[in-house]
Amino acid sequence: MDVARGPHRSGTLFGYEASPASRASKIGRNIVGADADCKGLAAEAKPDSIISGKPLEKPDHLPSLLAELRRLATAVEALSPHRAPVVADIGDADAYHWEAASDRLIAVNKVSRVAYDLLKGIDDVRQTLFENTLNFARGYGANNALLWGARGMGKSSVVKAVHAHVNGLAAPGLTRLILIEIAREDIESLPRLMRAIAPLPYRFIVFCDDLSFDRDETSYKSLKTILDGGLEGRPDNVIFYATSNRRHLMARDMVENEQATAITPGEAVDEKVSLSDRFGLWLGFHNCDQPTFLAMVRGYCDAYGLTIDDDTLRARAIEWSMTRGGRSGRVAIQFVRALAGEQHKAL
Repeated sequence: MDVARGPHRSGTLFGYEASPASRASKIGRNIVGADADCKGLAAEAKPDSIISGKPLEKPDHLPSLLAELRRLATAVEALSPHRAPVVADIGDADAYHWEAASDRLIAVNKVSRVAYDLLKGIDDVRQTLFENTLNFARGYGANNALLWGARGMGKSSVVKAVHAHVNGLAAPGLTRLILIEIAREDIESLPRLMRAIAPLPYRFIVFCDDLSFDRDETSYKSLKTILDGGLEGRPDNVIFYATSNRRHLMARDMVENEQATAITPGEAVDEKVSLSDRFGLWLGFHNCDQPTFLAMVRGYCDAYGLTIDDDTLRARAIEWSMTRGGRSGRVAIQFVRALAGEQHKAL
């Protein structure tokens, strides 16, 4: 490789015009060439000089090569990505998905949700979350909420249903409420999202479904600071709702590891609950009994106009739950979908 002999021209890199669009693609080729030159330098070294410990003679083009490598390092540093401040683009949609890789909000024009009144067997937690969300929409005090417990019992469904229910109220003093879903893998980008939506004249529920942390994950430590305890704190127009099958969001082996390395037993307990403590509302969801399950099924059938007598519905719903290995809201809606298919109806 002929490494940029002659005077170095301004705006060039290794003798090429280094426009911003072309510089990155040329850097890779030049690195390969520089590596080949370095191998050539090693081949030119005399074995007796290495053995005797005498300094190797430097080829004439080595200073030029080092100079070009320094320029290469400077160019690579200049091309390194610098995140610009995120500008949240809020349109007519009331729900968005946060895409952390591109720092943008993607509108969700049709949210997959269950109607508020169709959520059976969770009346108490539904009412508590509704009141918390309504207070937040009015600008009053409200808490971050952790919805934890049995799978399929409506943890994420109640968040989406409450959001739609509050937005549908024609009550004075309510600010537009926007739901933003953030993936668990993108939790570390939560500060960027909050900074972007903090200046906007709306109120936001940032929602993370199935939030939990496994061994070797450290993002839960940053989440603790984001929710409560950091310098910035949570913006006044943002509240954080999360669902999880785990009461304290961390796997059992993580807690046991903390206990093994703790100086005192209380230290392990503190670490165990320190993340879930950031949530002012703890709403537990438990497996439902058979009457509640049957009430869910009947409620769905009536809402979607499915015709079936009570005795047949009861027998078939019980049989379905036994084949699924449990009773839950998810199992109920799955049975109703199958029943709707038999009756050639869409849900």
